[in-house]
Amino acid sequence: MVAVNRRGFLVSALAAGLVAGAAGGALAEDKPKIEFLYSPFADYAPFFLAEDLGYFDEYGVDVTLSPKSGTAETIQMLASGNVQAGAATWGAGLFNSINAGATVAIVATSAKMPNTVPSPSPFMVSQAAWDAGIRTVQDLKGKRVGIPGPGGFGMYSVAKALEKGGLTVDDVEAIYLPPPATAAAFANGGLEAGWSIEPFALQLEREGLGRRLVEDHTFGTELGFIAFNKEFVESHEDAVVNFLAAYLKAARQLDNGGWKDERVLEIVARYTGTEKSLLQGIAYTIRSEDGSIDLNSVREQEAFFRKRGDLEYKGDVDINSVYRSDLLKRANELVAKK
Repeated sequence: MVAVNRRGFLVSALAAGLVAGAAGGALAEDKPKIEFLYSPFADYAPFFLAEDLGYFDEYGVDVTLSPKSGTAETIQMLASGNVQAGAATWGAGLFNSINAGATVAIVATSAKMPNTVPSPSPFMVSQAAWDAGIRTVQDLKGKRVGIPGPGGFGMYSVAKALEKGGLTVDDVEAIYLPPPATAAAFANGGLEAGWSIEPFALQLEREGLGRRLVEDHTFGTELGFIAFNKEFVESHEDAVVNFLAAYLKAARQLDNGGWKDERVLEIVARYTGTEKSLLQGIAYTIRSEDGSIDLNSVREQEAFFRKRGDLEYKGDVDINSVYRSDLLKRANELVAKK
């Protein structure tokens, strides 16, 4: 009798184990992996915090952060489905891809410029150029200016800075290179001026390689956005909402004094490859509290690239066709419940 009961117990236990295993498998399927592309800049800090402080885990999303080279790569990788998500800046390539029907979904802002100085993305002049007498934007006519790329936010930002002195990008010699390379270019005389972003801007100052020349040129401008592969969003809306909820929690933490937290500084320092002490003195990008995008700012950037002849279409691109603000609304509601 005992043997029969034991056998019955073992059978029941095995059955329960199989059910649990099946349930576990279902949970695994309900938690799709999200590879997110980032750059080692301070404005990506919310994603670093969401990963290392466990916010992605808290909201039930399996996220891997992967470094990238730039906006063009991000959009290509997302459109092809090689990765699921990433952040990028507004630019001509993005506008053209939206018009051409790129399979991406924009879900929230990633960063915007504050309305104050110091700027987290200043237009800088090398110390060598300053010592040689270049003290104003007008002095840069015909000089070499560093820009991250021909069709992104860096180009827009540099153009707005040059406008302060009555110049255009066509009045200078544009040299395309990433922000981390600006230090070497300033040091060896390869550039007279260039675009920068934190933490590299403060690093240039502290090392005596550069000075801030213009800082009031992009007040309130949308810097970047979060995007997903469109097919992934359609198949995993809940996962995208949970990702955004974790992001919003981290972003609000940063924008409400988080930069004074030693843990935060240590995390961002590791991802950006900079000293923690450097991060304590930088200017920070901001975000709308609900993660929404200021489309008027985006339209201003689109108009800039249209004027330059970089857009392959006429009129305004249909941003609403790819902007999933409904998912952002759900994410805000989810955060409010906790």
